[in-house]
Amino acid sequence: MKILVLGGTGAMGVDLVKILDERGENVTVTSRSERKSEFNNVRYVKGDAHDTTFLQSLLVEKYDAIVDFMVYNTEEFKSRRDFLLDATNQYLFLSSSRVYADSKTPITEDSPRLLDVTTDSEYLKTDEYALTKARQENLLRESGKTNWTIIRPYITYSNQRLQLGVYEKELWLYRAMHDKTTVFPKAIAEKYTTMTLGADVAMGISKLIGNKKAIGETFHVTTNKAIKWGDVLAVYQRVFKNETGKEIRIKYIDDPKPIYETMGNKYQVIFDRMFDRRFDNTKFLQATGEYEFVLPEIGLERCLREFLEKPMFRTTSSFAYMDKLAGERTRLSDISGVKQKCKYLAARYLPKQIVLPIKALNWKIIKLGEKMNGKKP
Repeated sequence: MKILVLGGTGAMGVDLVKILDERGENVTVTSRSERKSEFNNVRYVKGDAHDTTFLQSLLVEKYDAIVDFMVYNTEEFKSRRDFLLDATNQYLFLSSSRVYADSKTPITEDSPRLLDVTTDSEYLKTDEYALTKARQENLLRESGKTNWTIIRPYITYSNQRLQLGVYEKELWLYRAMHDKTTVFPKAIAEKYTTMTLGADVAMGISKLIGNKKAIGETFHVTTNKAIKWGDVLAVYQRVFKNETGKEIRIKYIDDPKPIYETMGNKYQVIFDRMFDRRFDNTKFLQATGEYEFVLPEIGLERCLREFLEKPMFRTTSSFAYMDKLAGERTRLSDISGVKQKCKYLAARYLPKQIVLPIKALNWKIIKLGEKMNGKKP
């Protein structure tokens, strides 16, 4: 099969590309940076798949399948929906199981979506992630075509992505390795989540490519084993203590409101992490055959051990805000660059209503400098 993978260099994409190569498929992968292929049947094309000109240059060819890992806003997706569908026999759209509303029973693909049932008018005015994905799903269904497959993964993890509630490892694990405290809401700790190994999701996607049972259908590709966030933390704490000899320092709070007010992720908290998330994956298994997903307790332990053998963080996110919540401070000598030091001090010590206008003013000054000098000041 001739397959195009858009944005295939992330956690799920890397695993999927490897699987497709082993199957002997002819795979083209877009990447924003230059990459040399390590595979026999895979070529990487440098370019930004958000760029319509670049994308259309790829779609001159016809593909048996296009797997799309890109994140679009709704208008952007609307503008490219038709030429994506026209360029392939099967367009696999990566949506998200964030689209689902709260459910007291295990979620199936027919469970209500937030977009369809929420009465929060302010939320509906936004293009927040769960709403964006649901609206883009609607655009596919309204296209007049059926050569699409909607895939709704939920929280995926790997040795490079280890989440705790709304925190990525760049926040909670980085802090743990630097003997700092992470603030964690009790209300989230008691909620059930479903965490699926990224390699398992990639294998699931590969089983839907070219699968006639998947045409015009929607699948969530998840394990059916739910786990409380508090139990996820317990796995992390045990492994971290065994591997480093240190404790993960946690400060529990009763209400998650200070978290989302500080970090600006209100809807992710109240319309997802504050829901119990259990899934029924029967439809996926009926379409693809039996598959044994790695249990989260086993997979999370293995991935954290692998990460701690060779730690590598991207930029640490919201570090100053967590210091503010935890009542801690980071030494300026530990922060590189004058600009980063200033940003830390502003976020750590100034009220948010002051920090945001400062950010906006800084941006205006930069743009004015570019206009006056023809370059950044």
